Amino acid sequence: MVGAELVVGYLFAWLVGKGKRAARQADAQVDKALDAAVDRLGGKLHELVAGKLVGDTALARLDEEAGQGAIEPSARTRARVALAIEDALESDVSFGEAVEELVRRLQTAQGVTIVAAGGVAVQGDVRVSAGPEGFAIGAAGSVQVVFQRRVATGQAVRLDPRPGRVAGREQLISQIHAHLGAAQEVGTVALCGLGGVGKTTAALEYAYRQLQHYQVVWFFHAEQATGLLAQFHELAQVLDAGEGDPVAAVHAALAAHPGRWLLVLDNVKDHAAARRWLPAKGAGHVLVTTQDGHWPSEQAVEVTALDAEDAAGLLLDRTMSTDRESARAIADELGLLPLALEQAAAFIETTGRSLDEYLGLLSANRAAVLARSAPASHAAPVVATWSLALTELEATSSESLTLLRIIAFLAPEDIPFRLLLPEGLELRLGGPDGDLDEILTQVRALCSGPLTLDDAVAGLRRYSLIGPPGATFSVHRLVQAVTRDQLRPQDLRAWRAVATALVESAVPQDIATPMMWRVCRLLFTHAQLVGDPFGAPVWRLASALGESGDYTTARTWWQSLAKAHESQRGIEHPDTLTARSNFAHWTGEAGGVLDARDLLRELVPLFGRVLGPEHPDTLTAQARLAAYTGKAGDAVAARDLFRQVLPVRERVLGAEHPKTLHMRSNFALWTGEVGGVVEARDQLRDLLPVLERVSGPEHPDTLTAMGRLAFYTGLAGDAVAARDLYSKLAPMLERVLGVEHPRTLHIRSSLARWTGEAGDPATARDLLGELLPMREHISGPEHPDSLNTRANLAYWTGEAGDAATARDMFRELIPVLESVSGPEHPNTRTARSNVAYWTQRVDIQRSKPEAQ
Repeated sequence: MVGAELVVGYLFAWLVGKGKRAARQADAQVDKALDAAVDRLGGKLHELVAGKLVGDTALARLDEEAGQGAIEPSARTRARVALAIEDALESDVSFGEAVEELVRRLQTAQGVTIVAAGGVAVQGDVRVSAGPEGFAIGAAGSVQVVFQRRVATGQAVRLDPRPGRVAGREQLISQIHAHLGAAQEVGTVALCGLGGVGKTTAALEYAYRQLQHYQVVWFFHAEQATGLLAQFHELAQVLDAGEGDPVAAVHAALAAHPGRWLLVLDNVKDHAAARRWLPAKGAGHVLVTTQDGHWPSEQAVEVTALDAEDAAGLLLDRTMSTDRESARAIADELGLLPLALEQAAAFIETTGRSLDEYLGLLSANRAAVLARSAPASHAAPVVATWSLALTELEATSSESLTLLRIIAFLAPEDIPFRLLLPEGLELRLGGPDGDLDEILTQVRALCSGPLTLDDAVAGLRRYSLIGPPGATFSVHRLVQAVTRDQLRPQDLRAWRAVATALVESAVPQDIATPMMWRVCRLLFTHAQLVGDPFGAPVWRLASALGESGDYTTARTWWQSLAKAHESQRGIEHPDTLTARSNFAHWTGEAGGVLDARDLLRELVPLFGRVLGPEHPDTLTAQARLAAYTGKAGDAVAARDLFRQVLPVRERVLGAEHPKTLHMRSNFALWTGEVGGVVEARDQLRDLLPVLERVSGPEHPDTLTAMGRLAFYTGLAGDAVAARDLYSKLAPMLERVLGVEHPRTLHIRSSLARWTGEAGDPATARDLLGELLPMREHISGPEHPDSLNTRANLAYWTGEAGDAATARDMFRELIPVLESVSGPEHPNTRTARSNVAYWTQRVDIQRSKPEAQ
């Protein structure tokens, strides 16, 4: 009996041809592949199967995929249709006989040949593809059934086999088409990228899709000049271009050719080497694939790895697996690189392993797995595609290889190479490893002159081992893995130590300004990988994250640092206590006020016992406990705690120490919160000149005190003065901290409030309406500051005349406040009062008599 998979292949081939003719896309190529007899028989086969499987969704999906221009049906659709046909063949003898007869006639129709290596029968996984010689239906391995018409003698078409499945490249192929279509004369596009990223696949797929638009299509293997010259000689003969230099002859023939032509030069070494082979005139296009990242920008198109979902889908279709979780994990491990994914699929197909088993092998023995199972369409596994580049780097550009070995230990994205390797860098490391001195010598050589690092970057870019460089560059994670795998164990330790030292030496000593925050942000992901959690540079980075306003990331990092210290140094080590205190602080700033208060309640006694009651770190922990006690709703306790700690800090650090002044500002804040509004205003009015003198007029602590002074000036009865102070302060904070810093947003919120209090509720509402989306984006929708902004917006919406909307906004806010702050928090109680108030206002508005 005929195989069901073979029937699926014939059906899909006919559907593709039908779809092209229906869309009036039929051309000479399609006509060659599907002559009248084949077309008629294919239609009869489809009619027969469709009548038997009426209503089957799988068959409808097969039709849909063909209509969408797919090269072959998806693995799932192919399997489902094949199972349905197989069931029908087994249950209905007459149907089976009719199908078998049609398939036999299709196989013997004009233009159809059967290709089977070693006489193997057609069976198994049938795949369909469209090529220059027609539609091919191929089984797994080397078995094919091909709808074929011979290319006429002298016809100038030569292409490698069409890729079986092209995943996630529609946008790239459209980009190629747009670039070439916009060219005035000879259009040239160079697909640049890392070996194995899929440049050749994209080039071939483009060529096949555009065959009908060209009269000459020729694919060149351009790795070696001698082989390329021979290929030009072949094309010269086909074009009858005469004797002599075959390159010049082909160029002359193409310049005079009346039709359009396409040359594909695959794997060109570099732009300089390619110039001789590129035609200068004629109505044609040139498509180049190359690892050289230095191609002219007007011609270069960077080919990157696949999208995560496309990469996982490729694995699932190739292996006919349903384990999407493992497919995604493998795709991530392989850096979404098409060749590596094809290699993984080939390994799974040839060994019978599951995706989950392959993932385990890859995690445990990456180097050995990556060295095996090159896909049939590629001559070598992924590692081998880079071996030549690495060998050449070792021989011609030792500085490039040094740079590659450094970045192999860093995060793959956003590598700030100039920050890490400044000119004149003196890096010193101690250690027992005798090879370390030699490696340090190589690193110093990389920083020895103004252009040495540039040359090293250019060397890596020549093979697309890194992405396009700017202030930073990226490197593929598999390139990093292969580079590390080639090092001896002792060299691995040494190079990792060098990477650590470079990252840590780049961390600024002073992290108080936005400029330094940007530097720290560039170093953050790299320090996560190689930084010493017990070293001062990593602690400065963690602090910079918080100071810059990224409270959530700061909290996460301080949590990991605290756990590392607890594990290695014990729960009562002074550094462990400090790390835990910092974790509590940034937990509070990230919105976890109650958690911060509870953590600090536990820590303060430990600080007192381990370090003493008057140690600066003990006093800092006490001040933080006071602050988060107040933010948790107990303003009286916060004021009393600050009143208790302030004289101790003055005695220990001095009356004008910045930390003492900071505590005075907090004491004033909580004095005002418990009702001492005038007292708080006067304390801040006295404090501000001292802060300006000691810390500077634009220091964050000075600006914080200025904001508090404005606030209590307003509460003391002068709303206009408060508004004017906030109007002055807001642009200063934007300049010093940045537009999106949480403190800047807080001042903008206060400006809106006091604008309303000064008599302009509509402007207050509008200011808060602009602020809320930014506040929620930066801090999160359930952060206390975001909730306060929502409450203020609701209030000023009501004051601007829309009582009903204000009531509804407060109603929506109450359950969120109850969840985040607790049902008895002052803010929650205030929201309930506002619901009652604005409900009453709505009722009053409704009861007003209408004007006569």
